[in-house]
Amino acid sequence: MDEPLFVIPLWADLTAVALGGVQGALFASGFRGERRLDLLGVAIIGIVMGMGGGLIRDLLLNVSPVTLQSNWYLLTATAAALVGMLLAGIFQRLNAVIVGLDAIVIGLFGAFGTGKALALGLPAVPAIFVGVCSAVGGGILRDMIMGLPVAIMHVGSLYAVAAGAGCAVLAGAHALGAPLVAASIAGIAVTAVIRLLAVIFDISLPEQRALHRRKVAVETSAIPIVKS
Repeated sequence: MDEPLFVIPLWADLTAVALGGVQGALFASGFRGERRLDLLGVAIIGIVMGMGGGLIRDLLLNVSPVTLQSNWYLLTATAAALVGMLLAGIFQRLNAVIVGLDAIVIGLFGAFGTGKALALGLPAVPAIFVGVCSAVGGGILRDMIMGLPVAIMHVGSLYAVAAGAGCAVLAGAHALGAPLVAASIAGIAVTAVIRLLAVIFDISLPEQRALHRRKVAVETSAIPIVKS
């Protein structure tokens, strides 16, 4: 039997890639001293951020990487990274806009990954897993290339959890009979809202908070308190 056809609109895919490229450039522009990057370094980080999620998605699904089937993906990611580097000062003053774009990008990659997995016949849980990997894959590859701790493994605002929630909504809506496009829009919205709320209110997983507070308590218990 032929595999079911699943086509992500080129404009939507390139939009996600471009936003990822800009994010990569903003990340790269923050380094100083020996870690500062040249034009090639910025371009590589932009390509990784823009295309990493899609590459991981297609590798998990054992299909030909869509991002390597057209010239536009590499060109878009590279151009977006260089533009982001040149306008880094302006972008950094628009922090709220960047946070919003970040939330949308996570939602887009998560929806594309889960939707494609469902269309290829994967069960709901593996499809959600593929979507989450697609959403956070670019950031993981970026941190590994830069030799940094993987961001999603540490205390911070919800990132993978937001993607997981959105992907779960998408898979659930599709299972209830909703068209894949409508389910994807719902999943993107849920991911973006959770991510934004997590950033605004500094929300993270309770287990992370508990471990962090316990660590602080252990460290500060050795500090003598002198009473007057």
